Amino acid sequence: MVVITRNPLARAAAAVVLAGALLVGTAGCTFISRQATLIQYDPSDGVGADIGNVRLLNVIGIVNEDGHAISLLLTMVNSGTKIANVGLQFESGGEKITVTKSVRAGETVTYGTTPDDPNQIVILNPDIPAGALLPVYVQYGDNPGVQMLVPVLEATGPYEKLAPPEILRDK
Repeated sequence: MVVITRNPLARAAAAVVLAGALLVGTAGCTFISRQATLIQYDPSDGVGADIGNVRLLNVIGIVNEDGHAISLLLTMVNSGTKIANVGLQFESGGEKITVTKSVRAGETVTYGTTPDDPNQIVILNPDIPAGALLPVYVQYGDNPGVQMLVPVLEATGPYEKLAPPEILRDK
């Protein structure tokens, strides 16, 4: 018969090893995984971009029922000290169109984000269906421009009243 004597020091060492294995096994991923809170993303339906001192937020296209017009919704924030004339270029009816919108220093402006907005940006005959991405090139001043791929959504739910004006729906 073999008798094994248990040493209190061996028990303590085994407990420490077991606790260490348990700690690494349950929290080890935290040491090698990228922290999710550091991943930049747009917490909305739209996309955003930074061009110099101008930030574009929640840029979305809302298409009318027959697909003949898209209303471009966006928010621009100018954190600079001078007015910024921002050029938005897109294809409309097979042609490149550039619309210029101004935002004063330190101001935030929105376009198309309220029903019947008189400053709404409307793209006619875009040939882009709901669910697709609308290419919009944005640039101002000497800053390099950015090509944005803007999601196009149907005029339903919260966007129902933000579709292009009625007059454009029969064209």
